Amino acid sequence: MANEPLLMIPGPVMLHPRVLQAMSRQMISHRDKAFSVIYDECRNSIKEVLNTKNDTFILTGSGSSAMEAAVSNLVKGDRMVAIVNGKFGERFRDIGQRYGQVESLEFEWGTPVDLAKVEAALAKAPTKVIAMVHNETSAGVKNPVEEVGKLAKKYNALFVVDTITSAGGDLVEADKWGIDITVTGSQKSLGAPSGLASVSVSQKAFDSMVKNPPYYLDLKKYKKSADKEGRAETPYTPAITLFFGMQEALKMIREEGMANRIARHRKGAEAIRAAAKALGLELYPVTDGHTVLSNTVTAIKTPATITDKDLRGTMKAKGITISGGQDRLDGKIFRIPSMNAFTGDDLIRTFATLEETLVQFKVIPEAGAGVEALRKVYKN
Repeated sequence: MANEPLLMIPGPVMLHPRVLQAMSRQMISHRDKAFSVIYDECRNSIKEVLNTKNDTFILTGSGSSAMEAAVSNLVKGDRMVAIVNGKFGERFRDIGQRYGQVESLEFEWGTPVDLAKVEAALAKAPTKVIAMVHNETSAGVKNPVEEVGKLAKKYNALFVVDTITSAGGDLVEADKWGIDITVTGSQKSLGAPSGLASVSVSQKAFDSMVKNPPYYLDLKKYKKSADKEGRAETPYTPAITLFFGMQEALKMIREEGMANRIARHRKGAEAIRAAAKALGLELYPVTDGHTVLSNTVTAIKTPATITDKDLRGTMKAKGITISGGQDRLDGKIFRIPSMNAFTGDDLIRTFATLEETLVQFKVIPEAGAGVEALRKVYKN
């Protein structure tokens, strides 16, 4: 509906009516065959999204639960390298510090990963795990997972990757890139309700797991339950209603086709960047020929003549909610996603409201240039 409040943040995303309708079903037993069918369908669909043949399990928990499951099942006093160029790289670092000895490779948020520094860290000492984020939404950049995967293989380190905001909206090739544990979350580009996460686990990772993993996040328990003959299960009670929604969201991904879906997300990101530039706004980070910008969220510098409160607060009052910056970027940037079932009309409505707000606070003299730039991208 045109007047319905529009949630334009990089997750949780607005849910398609089909997903909402699916979640209205009556409860079923999580030990019934009916749930096993749903569980297997969801797991197999996620494998297709990730381009992996690895065992895949779905946890009841946010994406952070899957991040912790990956680390805690592999690291117990071991050396881990964490690549950090944004908030979620920091999260991997912080989780790792609870379980082992972490070398944190710190880069300015939004700047490219220096592969020479990654190799130097791996060459310095035997490393059990190297972890990184594929699509760093806090800074609007995409990281070189394939290249780091080659280094992980060279130095015999297990490779753990957060694809929470890329899976379902951009190309992920877990097996080709040599990822041992691939982490996803439900509420981003997959277009499902928040509260579910998945881990895809290689045999090498299973063979390297610690003897005393955490109780609830014990991935070998998830494998044992999923491998039950004729009836795949979760080891603990799942959020069944959320699975109803995820099943429908993944069905919609299959119907659209991943190639078409990726192209749609990329066009959305292209349109957002074009609109921002047409308004004289500066992208964050500044493209320098090395930085690869995200295709599922665009970060834009907040103009010096308007506060974050005035910008986002005024837009919210007009029915459009966008995201600000996190931690060190708080008040310095705002972020607009191209995730899940967004449409060109959603982006036009968002930028029309942004333009109204910028005119209201005398940041730009008149509205229209951003929306016009958006339209041109969608006409091509």
